[in-house]
Amino acid sequence: MVLSRFWLVIFISAIVFVVFSLFSGDSYTIDHVLNGKKDDPILVSEKFTEELPAFIKDSIKTAPEQTMIINRDTLNADTTYVYKNKTVKIYSGVQKSDGLLPTCKSTLLELILPLMAYLAFFCGLMELLIISGASGKLAKALSPVFVKVFPSIPKNHPSISYMTLNFAANFLGLDSAATPFGLKAMESLQEINPDKDKASDAQIMFMCLHASGLTLIATSIIGYRAAANASNPADVMLPCIITSFIGTIAAFLIVGIKQKINFKSASLVIVLITLIAAIVGLLMYVNHLDLIGKNYFTSNLSALILIGIIAFTLIFSFIHEKKFTEASTTVFESFVVGANNGVKTGVTIFPYVLGMLVAISLFRNSGLFEIISNWIAFIFSNMGVSKEITDALPVALLRPFSSAGSRGFLIDSMNTFGADSLTARLSSIFQCSAESTFYVIAVYFGSVNIKNTRYALGTMLIVDLICVITAIFVATWFF
Repeated sequence: MVLSRFWLVIFISAIVFVVFSLFSGDSYTIDHVLNGKKDDPILVSEKFTEELPAFIKDSIKTAPEQTMIINRDTLNADTTYVYKNKTVKIYSGVQKSDGLLPTCKSTLLELILPLMAYLAFFCGLMELLIISGASGKLAKALSPVFVKVFPSIPKNHPSISYMTLNFAANFLGLDSAATPFGLKAMESLQEINPDKDKASDAQIMFMCLHASGLTLIATSIIGYRAAANASNPADVMLPCIITSFIGTIAAFLIVGIKQKINFKSASLVIVLITLIAAIVGLLMYVNHLDLIGKNYFTSNLSALILIGIIAFTLIFSFIHEKKFTEASTTVFESFVVGANNGVKTGVTIFPYVLGMLVAISLFRNSGLFEIISNWIAFIFSNMGVSKEITDALPVALLRPFSSAGSRGFLIDSMNTFGADSLTARLSSIFQCSAESTFYVIAVYFGSVNIKNTRYALGTMLIVDLICVITAIFVATWFF
């Protein structure tokens, strides 16, 4: 219900602002809102050649009718003049994201189809884990801890193994594997959900922990920083881990208090201490490596573990091939069945993802997001917050809506202020310490047709805010 109302507010406010901008003269055309593509120049006016200043007219060369000549004003590198026939079209600035119609196309071709491929592969592997009995053994081993965090889940329930694989994939920065495992976990949790239209306590806890984004190896962030020629691309690793860990603890406490979980459980304390020790140990190991060693370690650890999971699944399935025979199937046929289920899941979530991303596209291209972002930066600057921090806020503001959009702001901040600036480093921490909340809500709850997300969205947004505040303090402390 809350997500539906938010979606409507985003859509309607963006449309109203677009129409107002057109009739008030703030925008020359709204075509870019519908048909424009990311990084395309934006048409701001069209004038007759005679109306242009002399120095611009002199720069326009004589050409046959209907021929386009592009000239750049040396006084403003962002402005482009396009001469055609008797008029000159003036473009200024670039579009931050695809328009509504290109977003519809790119959502299918660049997001859903690759996601369906990931889902097909990893759901095929999960089918092998189920039939071979590996998932059951994992669930049995972890039940003592999970029943404390998820008291409504029966002991040894299959969802435990799926959630474990999802958390592990997130922890290692394996986004392509985390989503299929997470969707399988939601599907499994939905089977024991008494009210199929309403999110269960277990589903909310899982979603909030997943969205808190605890990550050990921020591979993509390190890659972006390396491409921007940062002196030490991996120097944001520790701040990212600290920020995302605090976000995860905050999510657990907020939801746990709401669900009246027993925080004094010995098993929970032991797991928490073990997790902290593992993080500290890995950080100490990475910290003593030189630049090349850090890059090599972070580039290969996640990939090796993913390959290890695949190898373990196949070898375990081969060893327990008898169980496949008893189920009147083979290892490969079971993989195909699981992959087919993954494709069906991708088809199911497509409308939810499309609706959310189109609303976000309209919101960004309307100019409303930029105005809100500027006002927030203005308020913070008047509170004494340094400009280096306020310049990074667009990444934090857009991150809950769109990972790709906030990534664009991140790359822009590195290009504008330098990869080793506080702004670029803080932007990197913002990017890796939280999830795309609205996208995650749409995908995960949409996959099991849950309409009432209860307090999940509110909790996830609070955790996002906690991560933003923590990131600012951590970045200021470190850099």
